[in-house]
Formats: sequence, structure tokens, C-alpha cells
Amino acid sequence: MHVHGYAWLGEKAVFDRESLRRPPGEPPSPTSPQDLLERHRRAAAEFPTADVPPIQTAHWLTKPPSMVRGTWQEPKEAAEWLGRQLAEFAPRFASGAEREEARLALLVKTAAERVMCGDDVSLGHYLKGTVFHSVALVTCSPNRAGPELPCPTR
Repeated sequence: MHVHGYAWLGEKAVFDRESLRRPPGEPPSPTSPQDLLERHRRAAAEFPTADVPPIQTAHWLTKPPSMVRGTWQEPKEAAEWLGRQLAEFAPRFASGAEREEARLALLVKTAAERVMCGDDVSLGHYLKGTVFHSVALVTCSPNRAGPELPCPTR
């Protein structure tokens, strides 16, 4: 098993577009209502290459390899990267409580423990203004939530 890191920074309005964040699923029947057919078509076209965090963290593995921000064999190293991501953006977190160093250190420690157990980690924070920051650690080869998902870097 290894771990991939993903990060996203963007407008909250983009993050809220579910068609970008949800795989299209099974296609509707040809006799389905036109709006359903159109939603499926849009999701099928947009989801695979959208860099917006997927609703299910494991679905990061279905994205292009260029979206991987780092790969680690050791959970501790992956969690340290996550910690650097949090530290970089913490001064801009909208909530003062989320900026507290003790809280951030606990998030990093817990992330290492979760990844060591084969779980994914996904964190998101509102930044000042209308911006959202997301960071994720996704276990790979296999992923517990999606064991059928291939490694994006192989």
C-alpha cells in the first residue's frame, strides 16, 4: 500500500457543483426525461477531469495522475505533507478555532494513524472570503473503500 496526496483551492460555488464531484453512475434509459439524460451527459463529461474534490474520497484515484500532489510509502510522511498544507493555509481559515496549533497537530497525528489503518483522510476548510481549501490522503493499491480502483500513477 502507498498513499497519494491531493489538494484543491477554489471558489465555494464551484465546490458546491455536485455534477463535478460525483461520478456519473449508470446511464439512464433512452426513454428517461431529457433533464436526467442531460445531467448524466454533463457528469460523464465533467467528472473525470474536474480537479474539484470528489464526494467520495477514494474517487480521487479515478482522476488523472497530474492531480496527485505527492506519493508516499510511509503514512507518517503523508501526514507530514498534510500538516504542511494545513500550516500554509491556516492563517486564512475563516474560523479562528480551526487555526489553533494544537488542533492542527492533532489532525496530523490522527491522519497518520488513520492512513496506517488503511483509511483515507479528507479535510476541508473555508478560507476568508468565498474560498474553500481541501486536502486529502488516499490509500492506494488497494483502497479500502474502492478496492477495484486502479492506481492513477501506474
